[in-house]
Amino acid sequence: MLIATFCIQIEGIVIVELVLLTTCVTAAIGLAILNVHAFLAKNSPIKADVLVVEGWLPDYAIQSAATEFKHGSYQKLITIGGSLPRGFYLSEYQNFAELAAATLVAIGIDPAHILIVADPCHSPGRTSSSAVTIAQWLVTSNQQITTLNLFTLGSHARRSWLIFRDILEPEISVGIIASEPLNYDSKSWWHSSEGVRTVISELIAYLYVCIFHH
Repeated sequence: MLIATFCIQIEGIVIVELVLLTTCVTAAIGLAILNVHAFLAKNSPIKADVLVVEGWLPDYAIQSAATEFKHGSYQKLITIGGSLPRGFYLSEYQNFAELAAATLVAIGIDPAHILIVADPCHSPGRTSSSAVTIAQWLVTSNQQITTLNLFTLGSHARRSWLIFRDILEPEISVGIIASEPLNYDSKSWWHSSEGVRTVISELIAYLYVCIFHH
């Protein structure tokens, strides 16, 4: 009888511990979901003379980049990017760098302040390819750049920052600015298919860079 009572007490303790463990795991997963976008959409700008804008950004983010350039103490704005994935033969502009530069001029940025650094490769890894291209361009250009802020979109920011810092530092200090996405609510990204698709894919891509390219 005593043995049976003891066994029942042990089973009760085990059940309570399992419930507590499940609760803690669930809370941890919930906390991770709530904070993953904030983690990926890193904002860490530095005092810089140059603003580098990823050319693939949507127009509203390009507009935000223009505002950042006007309000900052930047001397130059560099647009980067590779070939257009569609409409290449029909478009006046052959790559994202040219398209972004033209958009910035159209919304009021003096073309004298803009430098276009197009990525000649048709690489699927457009961020790393653009970072390598701008590093190579800096070697051959007469631009004396020691600091820059990279302007990108939402959850793409931390991965871009990691790649550019890995390639450009310590010679060039790199800050990061993440424009707020408008196609989903970043504070409840899991409520929309666009948010889930974007954040999960960026998280996987960031982990891939951390494991295989860093």
